[in-house]
Amino acid sequence: MHALPHLAVLDWLSLTVFFACWAGYAWYSEHSQWGASGLIRTTQHYRLKWAYRMLERDVRVTDSTLIGNLVTSVSFYANTTIYIIAGLVAALGASDKLVSFTADLPFGNTGNRELLEIKLMLVLASFVYAYFKFTWSLRQFNLLSILVGAAPFGKPGEAGIDTYAQRVASANNLAGDDFNRGIRAYYFGLAASGWLLNTAALGLLSIVVLIVLFRRDYRSPALQILRD
Repeated sequence: MHALPHLAVLDWLSLTVFFACWAGYAWYSEHSQWGASGLIRTTQHYRLKWAYRMLERDVRVTDSTLIGNLVTSVSFYANTTIYIIAGLVAALGASDKLVSFTADLPFGNTGNRELLEIKLMLVLASFVYAYFKFTWSLRQFNLLSILVGAAPFGKPGEAGIDTYAQRVASANNLAGDDFNRGIRAYYFGLAASGWLLNTAALGLLSIVVLIVLFRRDYRSPALQILRD
């Protein structure tokens, strides 16, 4: 808290833009009616179709393999995030050297040690958030594999099949949504790292990340394929 008085007005404005872009886009893509046509919620319909197809199959090796691939992807990001967090903690311990290093950069504006530490803490918090989301997503994918293992055999309309398909799809959606939140934290963590060089870069990169995320979730060829 003792570092907060070192923040200038431009720092507070950039921070406001940063959190507004992150929280605003999360609400827009996950909860608003305008974001229902995006990539995140479009894939939820396919997860439900997957659940129905899985229940119709007597042998579910394919489904187990697909879930294994999802778990591998999430595990990769979780492991990578640990190394990033370790590097940022080490950087906090060498903040004096970082102040001297960034002072020689063309656009360096880290200020004193206290200001640099709060900037590093913002980046660190972003990746810690990502780590918690990836590990929780990993646990939910493990729960999904249990649901697949315990799934009955049947077709839509039969007793209990629709309810179980909804349960499997919901577990898949929860795991996938947390994975998406972790990826989003990566993007905004990169935007937060711009604050280390220049105050205005934080707000500018936050807007750039917002545009990139919007284009990929609502204007990408991948979404068009799913809609078609």
